Amino acid sequence: MNAKANVMTAVHGAEALRSVLFGPEEGELHAPWRTLLSAPPFRRGAGMPSEEHLEWAYERVRLLNEAIEDPLALVRDPVRLACMHEWLGFVDPTLSSVSTIHYNLFLGSLAVESADSRDLRPYVDMRQLGTFLLTEVAHGHDAAALETTAVYDRATDSFTLHTPNTGAQKFLANTSAVGGPKTGLVGARLLVKGKDEGIFLFLVPLTDGRGVLPGIRVRRLPARLGSAHDHCLTSFDRVQVPREAMLGGKHGRITGDGVFTSEVPERRHRFMTSIDRIMTGRICLSAGTVGAARAGLTMAVRYGRNRHITGLTESSRLAVFDLRSHHGPLVEAIATVYAMNMLYREAARRWSERDRTDQAALGQAARFVSVAKAWITWQSRSVGAQIRERCGAQGLLVNNGIVQQLMAMEGVITAEGDNQAIMVQVATELLLARRPACVPGSPHGRSLTDTDFLGELLAAAEGIWLDRAQAARRAAPAQALARRNHAMGPALRGVDVHGHRLAVRALADAVAAMPAGPDRELLEDVLRLFALRGVAAHSGDLLCRGFLTGEQVEELPVVMEGVLARLAGQADVLVEAFAVPEEFFEGIPIASADYIAAYDDPEGPWHRAEPVAP
Repeated sequence: MNAKANVMTAVHGAEALRSVLFGPEEGELHAPWRTLLSAPPFRRGAGMPSEEHLEWAYERVRLLNEAIEDPLALVRDPVRLACMHEWLGFVDPTLSSVSTIHYNLFLGSLAVESADSRDLRPYVDMRQLGTFLLTEVAHGHDAAALETTAVYDRATDSFTLHTPNTGAQKFLANTSAVGGPKTGLVGARLLVKGKDEGIFLFLVPLTDGRGVLPGIRVRRLPARLGSAHDHCLTSFDRVQVPREAMLGGKHGRITGDGVFTSEVPERRHRFMTSIDRIMTGRICLSAGTVGAARAGLTMAVRYGRNRHITGLTESSRLAVFDLRSHHGPLVEAIATVYAMNMLYREAARRWSERDRTDQAALGQAARFVSVAKAWITWQSRSVGAQIRERCGAQGLLVNNGIVQQLMAMEGVITAEGDNQAIMVQVATELLLARRPACVPGSPHGRSLTDTDFLGELLAAAEGIWLDRAQAARRAAPAQALARRNHAMGPALRGVDVHGHRLAVRALADAVAAMPAGPDRELLEDVLRLFALRGVAAHSGDLLCRGFLTGEQVEELPVVMEGVLARLAGQADVLVEAFAVPEEFFEGIPIASADYIAAYDDPEGPWHRAEPVAP
């Protein structure tokens, strides 16, 4: 095959993979964001001071809003909203965070509740920027225990919001006066005639064009490394808001004659209904990290091709990417990001199509979204670390953008429900669910290149760890905390395998939907490498329990090496399919073919034919 044919084959392969990654509606769901965010106004110069960066982000979110034809339709469509975040994530993490808060948590909550009864125009056109105040200093994942109060007074038909102690201060919300007038949705405990009715959201104006409004105290928190976000402490000193400020519905509301009514008897269920947008937020955070990882890997592979070192002889030069020690971790990261991509898409689809009338199905969809968020964002940290390391010292410089993305990933791991807390909840649910005993089938005659077999092995590994957790729980002392603690270690290992297995299944479904041919074979190799990594991590357990033979365990690294070698030759095709606009890399030295030119010095001695006179 000649060089031209090779190029044409590579282009076709990238287009086929791109259609898998973005789906048949790429032109409608992705192209507008890709085009918009490629424009010059969204290119931020490196080294911008933090406050200037913050102002830039708030200005850009308004530019973003001007381009959105119908913000309410956007926030009511989880898939479309998440697609926006895929492209925001790499452009600027602070802009992405401000956008998530306004569109998903704030406007999304109002859009669901409003049903045309509330004037949303100030928030739709961003005359008022929205923020979300749920977490408190003393209450994060246990937000159902919030202490901020909203006392209803029948005489004035209003609520009085108050912060009763230090721990009840709202924590991290972007409530500073920077960015223009802001209104917040404040999570507070509703008290009616002294009775605690649970946590609800209240619409509260926070700032105007001059500063913070009366009764509200805002203090900036210490800077978060790698972020310009205006995280604050916010408290309320008997701030009065009208009855209409409460976001109500079937889960609870105050009637016109001042009576609290609810069709939901449990306070925790009322709370979960109030913060329903957290789940869409988890999808958006997953989308942002997937998009950032795609761009980061594109840049890392490009840099590896352009960075040359001394070859196998002193007189030769070698692209650092040609070394297995360099491209091996990147190829494994590429396979992981393909799996992350497909798992996130499946989570978005399930949540978008969920049946709100079926509580069991709703719970399953929520669990899938939660596992996907935790697993994807943890994987993004590992992928980001490989990108940074493979870019060497260049990866540490701010103007290359990699360290900012690493720190942004740390924030996402904690946001919308801390990953560890999410996985603990999922572990508890999996342990309580009935499931068949983990019984091995015969591994003899099965091939480690068979992706169906690899999926079965991952299911077996998950079962082994959950069985261990159940056994540890039974063997623990009778105290509830002891039983929980004894079971949680192996249970969390089981949930980690569970996430990996769900990602394998999502990627396998994508492979199965492709027509037979070289493109499908390439994506199947991506699936194979990703699944083999998961199996290798548990090969000892699988051997001991009879799911693998000794010969298969010996064969594992050999099979993985063969798949990795094939994929290394296709790395450029695999990242080309990520479709990252060239404009995204403007101003990033290591993204340039001649990255050394970024460090040229016009006054350097190499530009002078003669030495400088003494």
